[in-house]
Amino acid sequence: MIDSQDLIFELGTEELPPVALKKLSAALEQEFITGLDHAGLHHGKVISYATPRRLALLVKDCATCQPDRKLEKRGPAVQAAFDDDGNPSKAAEGFARSCGVSVGKLDRLKTNKGEWLMYQVEEKGKVAAQLLPQIAENALNRLPIPKRMRWGASDAQFVRPVHWLLFKLGAKIIPCRLLDVDAGELSYGHRFHHPEALTIGTPTSYVDVLESQGKVIAHFNTRRNNIKAQVETVAETLGGRADIDADLLDEVTALNEWPVAITGSFEKKYLAVPPEALILTMKKNQKYFPLFDADGQLMNHFITIANIDSPKPEVISEGNERVIRPRLADAMFFWEQDGKRRLEEHLESLKTVIFQQKLGSMYDKSERVATLAAWIAEQTGANADLAKRAGMLSRCDLMTHMVGEFADMQGIMGRYQALRDGEPEELAQAMEEFYLPRYSGDRLPQSPTGTALALAEKIDTLCGIFGIGMKPTGDKDTFALRRAALGALRIIREYSLTLDVRELLTKAVITLQDRIQEEHTADSVYHFLMERLKVLLADEGISSQLFESVSAVQPPTIADLESRILAVQSFLKLPEAESLAAANKRIRNILKKSRDDIPAAVDEQLLQDPAERALFTQLQAIQTQVAPLLVDGDYQSALKTLAGLRTSIDQFFDDVMVMAKEDNLRRNRLALLKQLSALFLQVADISRLQQ
Repeated sequence: MIDSQDLIFELGTEELPPVALKKLSAALEQEFITGLDHAGLHHGKVISYATPRRLALLVKDCATCQPDRKLEKRGPAVQAAFDDDGNPSKAAEGFARSCGVSVGKLDRLKTNKGEWLMYQVEEKGKVAAQLLPQIAENALNRLPIPKRMRWGASDAQFVRPVHWLLFKLGAKIIPCRLLDVDAGELSYGHRFHHPEALTIGTPTSYVDVLESQGKVIAHFNTRRNNIKAQVETVAETLGGRADIDADLLDEVTALNEWPVAITGSFEKKYLAVPPEALILTMKKNQKYFPLFDADGQLMNHFITIANIDSPKPEVISEGNERVIRPRLADAMFFWEQDGKRRLEEHLESLKTVIFQQKLGSMYDKSERVATLAAWIAEQTGANADLAKRAGMLSRCDLMTHMVGEFADMQGIMGRYQALRDGEPEELAQAMEEFYLPRYSGDRLPQSPTGTALALAEKIDTLCGIFGIGMKPTGDKDTFALRRAALGALRIIREYSLTLDVRELLTKAVITLQDRIQEEHTADSVYHFLMERLKVLLADEGISSQLFESVSAVQPPTIADLESRILAVQSFLKLPEAESLAAANKRIRNILKKSRDDIPAAVDEQLLQDPAERALFTQLQAIQTQVAPLLVDGDYQSALKTLAGLRTSIDQFFDDVMVMAKEDNLRRNRLALLKQLSALFLQVADISRLQQ
């Protein structure tokens, strides 16, 4: 049985990029495990540690050596290894020499491709101490570091300068040199609380020694939970609730080794500024946690996390208050200055901002979006005049001082300014909803005007960029058209908008006038949207075959398309489904290959065979039954009714020669099949359901 020992690996560095720390830690763990497994070093649980100044791994029960293994060396084929008299050939003798034995000591290996000379050799497993340095080096080299740096006179490269390397298997140091640092048994504690070296006697003592002596909480999630608990406790003492954003919490965790929550405050007068601007500067610029009262209103307090247990926390608090005060003063200044002009007063300046060279200025785009939003509003029962004005004002907040300083305030500032201007509340709400949804899973516009505006914006962008020949290719999607398409589809689907998609795209292309050069832009965008929709529906369990069977008939609306999909799903459960799908595929192939001029109607006088007369009679009857169902959009009942044709169709193909020699008979039978196919195509192309 192979012995095992716990293993500790720690790379000590200067402060690592906080936003990349979790990713680096996870990658190191994965790559190290891959290396251990590839080397055949069995191990138990692997725990990763990450702080601003270290990446570390604890490997429980790591094997101290590889297991022995038998290797088979295959030589020449027996047929080529001996002559007719059974004497070994030069190939056989050469192979034997390479194995260090005589030809007579070689074994034979029989396979289904013949018989071969073979030699078995037992390879002793290498000790872990020989393998671990290379495993660690490979893992470090494979970390996702976009740009590595050098430091001092060293040729080593890493994301930050490396200062120490702790590498032990059990009580023994793994002798090696990585990134110009020799391995040892020393770690280092907190930069200020314990800058001296710490001896790590055994791997399992690593966490306790760092925390008890070095003032470092090594485990990322432990430190994260510690920060969260401190923030919640401190917020409660202030009578508030902290906005603990997950990304911010991760970043703050990556900035601290010994976190201590400290409160701060600012003058209440700054609360007159839109709270989003204050929250933005607190979270994004200062990494503070904002506080809210019981009514959800922003308080003039914040919580920051210090990376030190200071005897005078009030000094740290005062320092943070001094830092944030000028930023809040700037925000108030911008808010007051922007209030001196109405949103519409910025329209003229939009003419100087280019959206895209060929598609014109932001003013031009606003005009197009306003026109399209008004049309969408008319189709959906919203206020067209309100949607048009919202479209014209939608980009005006881009020219405000507030958005100039805080880019994330676009849309939000538009809402506040519109309310300050006395615009209708729904228009103001639409100013912010204009950008929704911004990403997968984001909320949708709630107001009818915002819905029309957001959809118009995305459709105009899609048609415009496609129209100048800049559609996405591979990973290149400069104008985020895939995101725009998914956003448009979500709005249409989740609000069940009965918009004719092709008509919508055609309207958008018309508003672009002579700015686009690409022919069939509306068609290209339609197919792009359908491809995105196919992906969305695939995630919901709709197969590509099912989707394509319905999209092939180009339903006018997304709601209609989905209704047809549900009908085809129900149809597939019928016992007649497989036979009818095969028959439709056969019909489509016959019609596709035929070069005859097929008549528009079936001549009943030319129907000779009982099977074709029976099919025609039943087809006429079912057409009458199906017509009102199709008008009502009851596709499920329509397909169920059409399933009744199965027996007649099967009998027709069993008894009737479609491609008869007589021209009039052949064309008449083709007309019958064409009429049959057209009836099914009023719901879906079920021939595509056939494998």
